[in-house]
Amino acid sequence: MKPETYFDSLENQTHKQYEALRSFFGEKLPADVCAKKFGYKLNAFYSLTKNFRDQMKNWDSGDVDPFFLLKRPGRKPKDKTGSMKDKILNLRKQYYSVPQIKTILDAQNICVSQRYISTITTHAGFARLPRRSKATRKEINTNAIEKLEAPKSKKISEKKDAFNSGNAGILVMLLLIRHFGIDKIIENSSFPETKSIDRAQSILSFLALKLSNIRRYVADDLWCMDRGMGLFAGLTTLPKTAWFTSYSHRVTRKMNKSFLQEMHKLWKQKGLLSDTVNLDFTTIPYWGDDSQFENNWSGTRGKALAGMLAVIAQDPETGIINYGDAGIRHKNKNNAVLEFLDFYRNKMETDKTDKLRYLIFDSKFTIYENLRKLEDAGIKFITIQRRGKKVVDKLNSLPKLSWKKVKVMCANGKGRILKVYEEEIFLDKYGKKIRRIAITGHGKIKPALIITNDLEEKTKEIVRKYCQRWIVEKGISEQLDFYHFNRVSSSMVIKVDFDFTMSILAHNLYRLSAQMLEGFSHQADVTLYEKFFENSGMIEINEKEIKVKLKKKRNLPLVLNMINEVSGKKNIPWLFNRQLSIEGATIS
Repeated sequence: MKPETYFDSLENQTHKQYEALRSFFGEKLPADVCAKKFGYKLNAFYSLTKNFRDQMKNWDSGDVDPFFLLKRPGRKPKDKTGSMKDKILNLRKQYYSVPQIKTILDAQNICVSQRYISTITTHAGFARLPRRSKATRKEINTNAIEKLEAPKSKKISEKKDAFNSGNAGILVMLLLIRHFGIDKIIENSSFPETKSIDRAQSILSFLALKLSNIRRYVADDLWCMDRGMGLFAGLTTLPKTAWFTSYSHRVTRKMNKSFLQEMHKLWKQKGLLSDTVNLDFTTIPYWGDDSQFENNWSGTRGKALAGMLAVIAQDPETGIINYGDAGIRHKNKNNAVLEFLDFYRNKMETDKTDKLRYLIFDSKFTIYENLRKLEDAGIKFITIQRRGKKVVDKLNSLPKLSWKKVKVMCANGKGRILKVYEEEIFLDKYGKKIRRIAITGHGKIKPALIITNDLEEKTKEIVRKYCQRWIVEKGISEQLDFYHFNRVSSSMVIKVDFDFTMSILAHNLYRLSAQMLEGFSHQADVTLYEKFFENSGMIEINEKEIKVKLKKKRNLPLVLNMINEVSGKKNIPWLFNRQLSIEGATIS
């Protein structure tokens, strides 16, 4: 190429953007003229100028120029003052590993290699860290000697970059978010946004924490320093704890409900919801001194606790949770089933194919009068009747020939033999006869009593449907444990209903991934995270692509197969529409 033609050639995308923006902002040419001159569509050029304005708002004079990289010929400058060496050794004294030290230094724009860090620590007399359990590693992270100061969170720039991340595995979830169109629902939601962080980036910041099993927010170090988690939301690093608290207090129940309705519509379009819904309550304990919270029974702790009562609606086939409300009070507890029915039908009244057939819940979920309202609304229900002494005595006095044996298929494909006795009984508060199925032979001393208004379905199918409801209780215990609803160590004050909504979204993403991981569809969320998504890696950002290289792990091939199922590479709008590419690295 001749020197004269170089300045007319705009094959380099960064060069082209610089010239276009210089013409618009520097020469004051109209937007349509600039767009035509440099081959942009007008809307695309408007988007380019908006991104540049946002970038300049957060740009400091000390930041690297977005278009021009200053060349420094010769060797890299040495650490003459020894400050970098002291920083590395100080982190090593806190029992951080070499990859963790690399992650922290990358967040502080200190570019050194892992080999350099290893050399410094070895020469200082530090031996290689022994293999540590997950509990030990988390304890080290949460009990650091010196609190690390994370850099200010900003939107990522269009410049090239490269860094390490200890949570690179969760970037796989971005492909699922794009594949199922969840990002569009987030963008079109009514959730608030700020001048520096837009709506999608705000919600993705919360989601990054949920997906990463960050159990103690007060450990404001690695999760806030990790640039990979920031990249998930299109930011340099995630915001500080104060931002998360202030943002959540701007969210209303109406916003959460509207978002859940749109998500429900998406799950239905993708064929992820059946005609059956399991309903259950859970208690989210409160550990403060405020007296406005009512006492609710907590099954995970085996006692009544002051806290908030929440309702969950889950599909028994896929495990998708499509409804949640953390604002249930004792006075309206019995009507939670009717509120869910209103939620379901108000949004779906125009969709004639979306028919809710079954609601399944336990004996304390609602009252008999509401069962009659479900009957009048054309909804089939399956629930449990409380066992009175007279009923138990009657069943115990029945001859053995009155009991029939049925084989019920379990989730693992194996069958189980149960004894059942079926009859029709009249319930005063229900106002008519109802079908009752007594079950025994399942390890309980007293028989379980299932009641339903479905008079046609086979007995074994009714029993199987109710047995699947126990999966809800298992899912709730996972939620409380994995998504840190009741972590007393958390210093981040988040409005519970919004926290609940974000946890539902994170849970559903894990359920989607489980369906694509052959042989792991029934695994718990925490198991999926530890086996597949808890992984570090190297991230390279170029003009048109973000390449993530995940470190070698036993189950990494299954993750790569799942990536191929969702079309492998996706353009991510909040990452300057770059293509996200995820592959396995050659190191472990």
